[in-house]
Amino acid sequence: MEEQVKNKVKSVFGKNADKYVTSDIHAKGDDLPLLAEWLHPEKTWTILDIATGGGHVSRVLAPRVGTVVSTDLTEAMLENTAKHLQKDFDNILYVVADAEALPFLADSFDAAVCRIAPHHFPHPEKFIQETARVLKPGGKLILIDNVAPEDAELGIFMNTTEKLRDDSHARCLSKREWRKLLEANALEEIQSLDRKKTFKYPTWVRRTADSEEQIERVTRHLLEADGAAKDYFKIAVQNGEIQTFEIDEWMVMYQK
Repeated sequence: MEEQVKNKVKSVFGKNADKYVTSDIHAKGDDLPLLAEWLHPEKTWTILDIATGGGHVSRVLAPRVGTVVSTDLTEAMLENTAKHLQKDFDNILYVVADAEALPFLADSFDAAVCRIAPHHFPHPEKFIQETARVLKPGGKLILIDNVAPEDAELGIFMNTTEKLRDDSHARCLSKREWRKLLEANALEEIQSLDRKKTFKYPTWVRRTADSEEQIERVTRHLLEADGAAKDYFKIAVQNGEIQTFEIDEWMVMYQK
């Protein structure tokens, strides 16, 4: 079952690799300029970019450190990202790697970043355990991801929406769940930031959907939302068409 889930991730991201390089949400997020500001990286550092996707974290941090090790489960995604980055950077290494079983020795990295990816991981506890293992003592982890509301029904609605659109989606955790996992691995919270992220629905729904039928299922689910969900996620409808909606994103830094 777990292998099927990860094969689905490879399939979805392999087919859509270039979309994640150019996606505004991934390439131009307000969080990217904060990475260096929070980490204060040094030229001697080696940084691990977990589940790099379109390579946006690697692009931002490579000029500021000695080496970035850019990893992804999906080889086709990583090859596409390398094609875009290799012409500008010679200090990025590309490694096909599972975030839940990192192929690195303990105490190897000065910092690690995982951005807008953990909701695809079937076992987030293994991801945190592995990341804590490969960080040097004092090393920092920045985690950025969509998070579920603490309200259980709203959380189910959000995860159902994501799963209907993208079959490789596992689950968005709440901040409370993430903090429990992080603290269980002897990581200490340094700072965090909450923000609302607005999706332009027509672009968002087509990024991973395989068919018009699948798009229709997502659309119907959102249009039939109850008042609480419509208010919380600010589902904006004009002339019967969904224009935008909002979700919660959390950026947090922990230290080993």
